[in-house]
Amino acid sequence: MVENKNSHKSDPYSPVQHRPRRRSRMRRLWRYAFILSGVCLIALLAVSIVVASYIAKIVPTTPSVEALLNARSAQPSILVSADGTHLATFSRGQQQQINLDHVSPFVLEALIATEDHRFYAHRGVDVSRTLSAIVHTLRGDAQGGSTITQQLVRNLFPEQIGRSRTMDRKLREIITAVKIEKTYTKDEILETYLNSVPFLYNVIGIEMAARTYFDKSAADLDAAESATLIGMLKGTSYYNPVINPERAQRRRNVVLAQMLKHGSLSADEFAALRDQPLQVRLTRQSDPFGVAPHFAAYIRRQLIEWADANDYNIYADGLIIESTIDDRLQQAATEAVERQSQVLQDIADVEWARSSSRLISQTPAAYGAMRKKIEPFSYFWTAQPDLLDAFMRESPDYKKAVAAGQSDKEALAKLKDNELFMSRLRDMKTRLEAGFVAMDPNSGEVKAWIGSRSFERDQFDHVAQAERQPGSTFKPIVYGAALEQGLKPDRIYPDGQVEIRAPDGSVWRPTDMSGFSGRMMSMREGLIYSKNTITAQVMQEVGLPNVIRLARDVGVSASRLDPVPSLSLGTSPVTLLEMVSAYSTIARVGQYREPVTIRKITDRDGNVVAEFNTEARRVMSEETAVELIDMMRGVVRQGTATEVRSRFNIVADIAGKTGTTQNNTDGWFIMMHPDMVAGAWVGFNDSRVTMRSDYWGQGGHNALLLVGDFFRDTLKAKRINVKAKFPQPKRPPPLMVKTPSDDWVNKVTENMELIPPGYGLIQRDGAATLLVAPDDGTQAVERAPAPGADEPGRYLSGIDPEPVPALRTETSGSSHNAGSAQSGGVDVAIPDAIH
Repeated sequence: MVENKNSHKSDPYSPVQHRPRRRSRMRRLWRYAFILSGVCLIALLAVSIVVASYIAKIVPTTPSVEALLNARSAQPSILVSADGTHLATFSRGQQQQINLDHVSPFVLEALIATEDHRFYAHRGVDVSRTLSAIVHTLRGDAQGGSTITQQLVRNLFPEQIGRSRTMDRKLREIITAVKIEKTYTKDEILETYLNSVPFLYNVIGIEMAARTYFDKSAADLDAAESATLIGMLKGTSYYNPVINPERAQRRRNVVLAQMLKHGSLSADEFAALRDQPLQVRLTRQSDPFGVAPHFAAYIRRQLIEWADANDYNIYADGLIIESTIDDRLQQAATEAVERQSQVLQDIADVEWARSSSRLISQTPAAYGAMRKKIEPFSYFWTAQPDLLDAFMRESPDYKKAVAAGQSDKEALAKLKDNELFMSRLRDMKTRLEAGFVAMDPNSGEVKAWIGSRSFERDQFDHVAQAERQPGSTFKPIVYGAALEQGLKPDRIYPDGQVEIRAPDGSVWRPTDMSGFSGRMMSMREGLIYSKNTITAQVMQEVGLPNVIRLARDVGVSASRLDPVPSLSLGTSPVTLLEMVSAYSTIARVGQYREPVTIRKITDRDGNVVAEFNTEARRVMSEETAVELIDMMRGVVRQGTATEVRSRFNIVADIAGKTGTTQNNTDGWFIMMHPDMVAGAWVGFNDSRVTMRSDYWGQGGHNALLLVGDFFRDTLKAKRINVKAKFPQPKRPPPLMVKTPSDDWVNKVTENMELIPPGYGLIQRDGAATLLVAPDDGTQAVERAPAPGADEPGRYLSGIDPEPVPALRTETSGSSHNAGSAQSGGVDVAIPDAIH
């Protein structure tokens, strides 16, 4: 049979029939593959471009090489006094840099075995470990994939890198880790890491951690101790060996197992260490407070703002900050506050231990002897059970108990049964506090700063942070505004009931503790004797806006001043620093200079990078300031602050003002000398606790003690010039007051002690006269009134302990009985004329 050569054309299964079709399909497949590859390549290229652009955008936000080098050589900044005494070190925690060869080898082995066993192999990022961590995380078993270098990045640059779980943060971390690996050697990375890692209790670095947890150097740590500290790195609080010892021991054993796995320990060593109990000897590293801790804290806050604005890091740039503090004046202030605050604490303890409110003594020694025999504040707590309950309800312990489901009654009952809690509460509430600051009025430099009795017990700063009502220490600003408006010191006002209507229709009626004298009093007397009625009238005449404007100008610049009439009596809370600054403006005869606390800042190479000088500007006329100083001399000589001379024997040219707020809540005294202005506040942190007696509750008897003590020692040590004097007011020649009777003159000349200091009898044209004359400058100069203007006797009152006779003038023809002027708890006798 002959085969048909064309038969394959009709055979559908013939291979010849399908060969062209297969070739066509393959060509299509190759075409699709080519297109798909092209698309993938383009997509990959696009993704690469996007990723590259993204990385390019991220790179500039990572720390620069210079920042990495600075981080390696980071040094804390140092605060020193004006005479070079160390005051504080500014670092992020208690830290001591050490070299790697001063670290136990067990620490290094434990760290590498647990945290990054391929540390010496990678270049900052362990790719395989990172991918493994991602896989485990996706499976719900989160694991850390960061190398030691990446952890170092987070330690050194927490603000710049961040800690959020975002792609941005991770990329910044990786890029910076690669930079670090290119900049540092492996050993330098380890050294920097161990010096910068935090370990709780305000401790940074392995050296301070070793001292804190084991009371030894990092070089002396054994394997178990090293494993304990390295184990904490996974979570310092969670694996804290002090609080969670069992958990910390389990974590320690995990670290030891890793050391076994990577050849740092033998099986026998591991077995012995695994069964060893956890032994921790917690030794809290004391943070040296220095001689001016509140001042240092204030400077730190100021420096952070300055550093941010000027691209510095106070914790790493090794700056030297030269402050204005005088070490010897600071020491004198510290001792004065310690001594006199304890005196006042004894007085408060004793007075509140008695049911009787009668004053025991005006001598502090009497209270010191009684203090040992009483339970402090026992009557205070017995008489005010509701207040005690209120204090308890405000405590964190009470709030925690209520949050846990206890009723108010149950929580209070349990807390009252807790003797330790009650003892601490009572002690905290009844601990008297104080603030003190001294300034050089000429330079504006702060020379001494005491923020509380003990920084360890009370870190709240009563100089710059506490805002308290200044009471009568605000009054010189009112009288200064009056003088600026043209009113004269001898302008008179009635000392009687005053009614001042406020814009809202309410009526304010200021009163004085001693009531009204019913006579006319001058502005000078109103300030000397701290008369509220006189001051309120002066304020009303001058106007609130003018008083507030002057207060702002002289230094009360930050605190809110309520525009109400009672502002004249110091009802708006201010800081002690503001008030002392205001008095410094007065002492500088009307020129304001912003308080200076830092002289200059130098870098680690000794280059001056900043100087801080403030310009003086006139905010009060010189005439007003000199007159106001002279009026305030009278406060110290014959007014509410006479005790500063009698108790502390201060004979320099001084002026000042006391202040006391309602219910004896706050006691103030600020004193001026041509070379120094110092002020003190005394009270309790909780204003519901006060001094009990009106005598010891007054600023002239409590805060005055601190300032007087400081000035006495400072003058004795010749730290300020005892001969320096304020300018004297320009006045016409003294006026003569002619006496009507030679009999009176004879009585005075026979008993010369009746003549007050600064006064003298003279004869002119055969007639006896009393001359009001200046003395040696240590006392204020008074000027007798013109004949017939007023009772001249009152100008002589309160100066000498002996009674001084009132005088009749030629024109009056009759005797004027001045009565008794009482102000602020001080009785000023104004006797009748002697016949």
